[in-house]
Amino acid sequence: MGSIKAVIEIGSTGIRMLVAETTDDKKRNILDRSEFPANIGRDVFTSRYISRDTLLNAQRILNRFGEQLASWGLTREETLVLGTSAVREALNRDPFVDRIKIKTGFTVRVIDGIEENRLMYIAVTECLKDESFSVRQSNSIILDISGGATEMMLMEKGSIVGAHSLRLGTVIIGQQIHSMTGNTDDALRFVAEFISNTRVMLNEEMNLGKVQQFIALGRDMQIAAIFAGYPVSTFLWEIDRDKFDAFVDEIENYSEEECVARFKMSYGEAKTFRISLLTYRQFVSLTNVQTIVVPETSIREGALIAGSDGGGGALREEFSEQIVASARTLLRKYKGDEKHAEFVRKVSVRLFNEMSGELGLDTHERMLLEVSALLHDIGMFIRAEDHNLHSCYIIRHSEIFGLSAEEMNLVALIALYHKGKASPQNEAEVKMLPRASRLTILKLCSILRVADSFDRSHRQRIKDFSISFSRDSITFRIKGHEHMGLERLALQEKSDLFEDVFGYKVVLV
Repeated sequence: MGSIKAVIEIGSTGIRMLVAETTDDKKRNILDRSEFPANIGRDVFTSRYISRDTLLNAQRILNRFGEQLASWGLTREETLVLGTSAVREALNRDPFVDRIKIKTGFTVRVIDGIEENRLMYIAVTECLKDESFSVRQSNSIILDISGGATEMMLMEKGSIVGAHSLRLGTVIIGQQIHSMTGNTDDALRFVAEFISNTRVMLNEEMNLGKVQQFIALGRDMQIAAIFAGYPVSTFLWEIDRDKFDAFVDEIENYSEEECVARFKMSYGEAKTFRISLLTYRQFVSLTNVQTIVVPETSIREGALIAGSDGGGGALREEFSEQIVASARTLLRKYKGDEKHAEFVRKVSVRLFNEMSGELGLDTHERMLLEVSALLHDIGMFIRAEDHNLHSCYIIRHSEIFGLSAEEMNLVALIALYHKGKASPQNEAEVKMLPRASRLTILKLCSILRVADSFDRSHRQRIKDFSISFSRDSITFRIKGHEHMGLERLALQEKSDLFEDVFGYKVVLV
């Protein structure tokens, strides 16, 4: 018998629940769906606070979901509850989450935009895995416009080259229009200006003219697919671009009442329906695609899949590859020395693997080491002197697919302390972190310093090496080397932290 799990999403315009069963052969059957409107986004994007009335309504909805879950044998404690853009931007989000916990028994996990992107990627790849469409080989845009944000991923030949959470959502656009007492034309101008300003950044990451697939998620696009498109499979639709344009033109001047009557939606959905489709069309116009792919999926499905995978297996390996690919894209953006970065990454991974039994770290930390190795010198783009400070700044203010803000901070700190004599454990900003994070920084930074010293000349002179351990030393035996003076000097300067952390003296032979 399979396992039954549930996910609840607290979004900008509503609270939605999904219950699914994962069978023994890894198939997922949807057992229950529920959705109720909530004005969280309207509150937050107007006043920055979730109102008392909205809080009470959220409590009522969640308690009702709790009763439904009980009929499936699920408890509130084991149910994953995600808070997205509106919750995370609320100034009173901590009291909101606390009251939800006390009054309903649900624990809300507030996720950032990059985590939404990760779950969206999981959901889409799972939905398309048995179809002729594929995000693993083609140039694709994956887009999800919600009430509070636009989540976008750019994929070039199957690799993530850009992942962005844009502060452009239907509720936000609606509030902008309301504040200007505007109309649909004002909405179009606002959206067009925002997307025009974003286009340059996107084109730097991938030539939008060469996009082969445009994959659009969201309830509004699913409605458009039903009325203007055609089914490809049970949970997959396709819309010809000219028919999509004609459909958007048709509904552009619909009243809210007409949207409710024709599309059987709530008034809350009708308020943002036209704005949503107009915004999708603006993004589609950046490309030359002739069809739009619409999967009937969401981050809720992504969360269920991620949970059932258990954080391991092929899914985790694929994520690690996509995260590293996204880091390489960031390195290219800042004109980094790719040969040096790749060399340091390979040496770091080699050393990590050789010491795996002593590190107490897993493959996730190894992936963080890979990203740190690729980006440790990215600050050279600003200035060579104190480039580690600039590397830290750039990483902290960038986005990498699949890495949370906390993980980006770890990578930034590892890059910061890859240079110099300072030990991270003595620095105030590191002391404030949890013990596990402090140890991760210390161990990965010590490995990165040794790996970086192996290419002080930036000419990759070391072609191969072997590693051996004795009771009190680790010996690197270099093969195929030439003129190792700089590397020997660098190792003497940068191995102190490694020796302090692991108790091994570093020997280069």
